[in-house]
Amino acid sequence: MLAATVRVTRDLDLAEECAQDAYARALQAWERDGVPDRPGAWLTTVARNRALDLLRRETVLRRTLPQLVTEEAVTAGADEERPAVDDDRLRLIFTCCHPALARDAQVALTLRLLCGLSTAEVARAFLVREATMAARITRAKKKIAAARIPYRVPSAEDLPVRVGAVLDVVHLVFTTGHTAPVGERLVRRDLTDGALRLARMLHRLLPGNGDVAGLLALLLLTDARRDTRAAPDGRLVLLADQDRGRWDTGRIAEGTALLTEALSGRPPTRYAVQAAIAAVHAEARTWADTDWVEICGLYDVLRTLWPNPVVDLNRAAAIGMRDGPAAGLAALEPLRDEPALATYGYLSAARADFLRRLGRWDEAESAYEEALALSGNDAERAFLAGRLTEVRANRR
Repeated sequence: MLAATVRVTRDLDLAEECAQDAYARALQAWERDGVPDRPGAWLTTVARNRALDLLRRETVLRRTLPQLVTEEAVTAGADEERPAVDDDRLRLIFTCCHPALARDAQVALTLRLLCGLSTAEVARAFLVREATMAARITRAKKKIAAARIPYRVPSAEDLPVRVGAVLDVVHLVFTTGHTAPVGERLVRRDLTDGALRLARMLHRLLPGNGDVAGLLALLLLTDARRDTRAAPDGRLVLLADQDRGRWDTGRIAEGTALLTEALSGRPPTRYAVQAAIAAVHAEARTWADTDWVEICGLYDVLRTLWPNPVVDLNRAAAIGMRDGPAAGLAALEPLRDEPALATYGYLSAARADFLRRLGRWDEAESAYEEALALSGNDAERAFLAGRLTEVRANRR
């Protein structure tokens, strides 16, 4: 709805206002008349009509105060040339990822306004506090207004400059859905399915782009395990305990073929290396067959391409699998001073697991308590609570 409305207004704030107005009208109209057969289309039509009405009023005002709005804005959508991007949402994502903004601001603004993520979820994706992210998004919107950056649909020539930020947006939407930071469910399929759809469209739009092929490969190889990550009652199932016979072999084959495409003819990209790690997991017939030497080597490569504390955390966990829990714990130790991971529960959870395996029960208990306090997902919290009970029983 927002994407369709922005096509009319060329103004995100105005489009948001019209969308909110449509929801407010729905509360009254649907209670009186019942929910329409196509509620999404109803909301889109109301928001778009509201936008057109506001723009027409401004056009009248423009006769006395010129330059407030261009005629192009009022008639947008009716006579514009065929855009480089066919899909409304993907086109708007490219539009929001404007190079006049810093890369982080492009991605954060797009995630918040177009991809259905809350400010808290965007903050978690960037490992910053919610207040920090709210201020970053506000600054980005003010810069757009102050610099009069036009909401012009990018041409085909503009796409290569913007595709990197767009890929980051799609990846963060997927990871937020893959393990929901809050709520009852481990997975939010609306987000993972939406991200996969966008990644497939990007691959059709930019064939031969190694970054795009790498991202799509990563999403497919990761999503292939989706149905085995939680038991029917919602309990979290660790990778070591998943029924690999239920992994989606079609997605694994498609992802592996795309990974080959991503790795051919150019140095590896961040997404291609991440996809290669996912492929190593997918190829292992059992947990014991996992090639941790290969995975550790790939994380070493990934660190050079994408220095990131989460990559360091995952590498440390892989070292623990390759060389034992004491080695993993030692690799995690420097990360305890990393500010970006101060509230990242997976660091505490990884430490807790290694400490548990080493029989250091007191320290394991403390680490599990910390991980539990930092987790907002019910499935993860239930798993951590179970581990905590186990550790406490061993202390007695």
